[in-house]
Amino acid sequence: METQYINNLGVKTEVPRIKVRYVLYARKSTESDEKQALSIESQVKEMLSIADRDGLEVVDIRRESHSAKESGQRPVFKELLEDLRRGRYTGILTWAPDRLSRNAGDLGSVVDLMDENKLIEIRTYGQHFKNSPNEKFLLMILCSQAKLENDNKSINVKRGLRTRCEMGLRPGPAVVGYLNEKHLDKKCQVVIDPERAPIVKQIFEKVAHEKWSGRKIFHWLKFDLNFKTRSGNKGLTLSNIYLILENPIYYGVFEYPRKSGNFYTGKHEPIISKELFDQVQEQVKSQVLRVQEPKEFAFTKMMTCGLCGSGICADEKFKKLKDGSVNRHIYYGCTKSKDKYCKCGYTNEIELIGQFEKLLDRISISEIGMKEKIKYEVERIKKFQQSVLNIKQQIQIKDVDIRDYAKFILKEGSIEEKRELLTCFKSKILLKDKTISLG
Repeated sequence: METQYINNLGVKTEVPRIKVRYVLYARKSTESDEKQALSIESQVKEMLSIADRDGLEVVDIRRESHSAKESGQRPVFKELLEDLRRGRYTGILTWAPDRLSRNAGDLGSVVDLMDENKLIEIRTYGQHFKNSPNEKFLLMILCSQAKLENDNKSINVKRGLRTRCEMGLRPGPAVVGYLNEKHLDKKCQVVIDPERAPIVKQIFEKVAHEKWSGRKIFHWLKFDLNFKTRSGNKGLTLSNIYLILENPIYYGVFEYPRKSGNFYTGKHEPIISKELFDQVQEQVKSQVLRVQEPKEFAFTKMMTCGLCGSGICADEKFKKLKDGSVNRHIYYGCTKSKDKYCKCGYTNEIELIGQFEKLLDRISISEIGMKEKIKYEVERIKKFQQSVLNIKQQIQIKDVDIRDYAKFILKEGSIEEKRELLTCFKSKILLKDKTISLG
């Protein structure tokens, strides 16, 4: 049976009537000026009424809130394409072409399915598209137009942001020490935060004049002042403190975008002077306050403070001997992140290894993992004996005691091997009063 309809170009066309199973796809628009009719539920309601009017078979309804600007970033849409490839349905019912795609990648996937006859028809509120050159071309034009609108909008937004910066107005939320103006006619303007600005100034002064470290500032804010950001729920992290100390906005200049090298003179009131800011930068460099790549120690992140529950950190010390040689000592202690007055103390790594050796004699170890490790090491020794030393009598795996091997790893193993060993402990490792225990 054939039916007659007028296509998008106004031409009457005779086509076979094929039973199409539709999926209704509704996507929320990110545009603020979108009419209420384009909300997800309104789209569903409108398109279901069209399906009922035209007798269309809708087998599924898919809703999604992700933007269609970037290709392959919509999980629901990706599932929809897979279902089309498997033949679960052969048509798409949606409000408008730009609901399906605003980028070339997703549009290409849709057109490919039409070329493969796995997608027979796309129906929108006022149009429908079948697998014909003219209608696919029109579909691509409409979706490409949506992409063009997105690209132009991006250019316009960047131009507007650049204009605001040139006016001395920094886009985005106010930094710590300032508050965003709530008046609509003063968009992007900030005012001094009377509660936090004096504390921000003290941070700079303590680093510049009293030579405070970033860690000391962190403890002062957290434990002495109980300092909270304007949200009222969070304090400043150590990295937040470094960002404050490096931000020129506090003396009246700001960079936008960040790390772009584009600086503007702000319209806001400075909290500190340029001289104070420069002093802080010199002090930061001299004390090496910047965040650096941490050194690797064997037992860090493997133990917990038994007094306050903080993590365990490590530090190394060097002692020059009379003969000119240098001894290296590693000490482990509480990070004091939960209690800056914690009295956990510091323990030498050699003492810790001795305590671990005693623990090995009485705790349960996951022996399977250790046996595999021993087997690997013995095989290496066998190969060495055969190829280099030409020794016929070889070590047998059963001759190696697992606990003795574990003690050897504690003394002579690499950092990775020591950590692998500690993961075999079936209990939490606590360091309390310079003594290791299991919890």
